[in-house]
Amino acid sequence: MTASLPADVQAVFDRFITTELTTVDRSGQPITWPVTPYYRPGDPCIDVTTGLGYPKKANDAQANPLVALLFSDPTGSGLEHPPTVLVQGSAEVDDHDLDANRERYARESAEKLPGAIKLRPPEAIRRFFGWYYNRIYLHVRPERVYVWRSPATEPELYDAHMEEVRSGHSEEPDRFHAAPEGGATSWHPRLSELGTRYPTAVLSFVSPDGFPFALRVGVRADQPARVVQIDAPAEGAPLQPGLACLTAHAHEPRFTAMRNFQVRGDLVELDGGWVLIPHKLVGGLEVQSTRLALIRANAGKAMRFHRTAKRELARRG
Repeated sequence: MTASLPADVQAVFDRFITTELTTVDRSGQPITWPVTPYYRPGDPCIDVTTGLGYPKKANDAQANPLVALLFSDPTGSGLEHPPTVLVQGSAEVDDHDLDANRERYARESAEKLPGAIKLRPPEAIRRFFGWYYNRIYLHVRPERVYVWRSPATEPELYDAHMEEVRSGHSEEPDRFHAAPEGGATSWHPRLSELGTRYPTAVLSFVSPDGFPFALRVGVRADQPARVVQIDAPAEGAPLQPGLACLTAHAHEPRFTAMRNFQVRGDLVELDGGWVLIPHKLVGGLEVQSTRLALIRANAGKAMRFHRTAKRELARRG
């Protein structure tokens, strides 16, 4: 259905440096990470990728192909006042030819992120980074597309099923939805960055039809209350109590630096508003401005990812 979308929406898919990918794990927990989208106008799918050493996105999509891609950060795209776009679709996991995927990633990432090329390790030692350069692709076929021209207005809806466009909402039957799990709040020092370094973040949850839904919201860390306040959600968002994920990330226009983390917890109504009760904070891979700083910042994760990649290769024979 992408070929029939407005040209400015296709330009968002093509030109944005990052999109926020949401998958849903076996417990019903939505998990959102920033990834780079690969798309050319008219393509049937929007492709994203993950390293063999951190395959959870792909594993979750293999078990539950219902995913979402939110295009909410235009930094580095060169587009002026682009719409915010949410894609809900089905993901196909492509890991049958890791050599071809690695070659494709080297070519396409150099085209899309030329500023990041200088951070690549020298060819002589790149083989030690197989956990990163051996790639798994997810081909996301859009089934429903929401387009916000303004956060204060209802989104335009484009759908593969015309009856849903006419009714203005999903006609899919309700599926499993994980209720708030409760339990003790976990407060991590990085939560203080919400509302300061990160005035907005991406909130993801599972909508009644089983598709993940994601939107960028204003956030404020309220440490005395041990909650994260959710401000001004966009019109048309089907918020409901349940497991949720809040992802904060930022990158330089040429992708010479990138930082991110996510917090998982319970989305609940409190005193007439929405809050996230944090249960777990997870830091992601972060890009630093120099090769040495990049290695130092991710050294601990790299060892873990290397072990995971070895297991994944052994499992694939």
